[in-house]
Amino acid sequence: MNDYESWRNLVVWQKAHEAVLKVYGVTKLFPTDERFRITDQLCRASASVPTNIAEGKGRSSGAEFRQFLIIARGSTEETRYLLLLAHDLSLLPLPDYTALESLYTEVSKMLNALLRTLRD
Repeated sequence: MNDYESWRNLVVWQKAHEAVLKVYGVTKLFPTDERFRITDQLCRASASVPTNIAEGKGRSSGAEFRQFLIIARGSTEETRYLLLLAHDLSLLPLPDYTALESLYTEVSKMLNALLRTLRD
């Protein structure tokens, strides 16, 4: 299996990709005046998570992969904050916020676990 295929098999990438699709879905319901504010920032932050996992997996060393996972973890936390902000601004209903927060908590835990395995 080549590296291109291998990142698709990472469960953390699959969860992060699932989360991005959900973020894009809920942000379609945000007001159009938020398009260049929280909507754009939230979509970029959420897409950064699986993007960095994939890019890191395609690098030539474990150290590089680890660095990209650290970036993905940062983007995960950025996304979590932006989801909270969207909820607090009444843009994101509680059920959607709760479901996405739970999904990103799971992604965060998976990234941390993967980082631990790469450190050992």
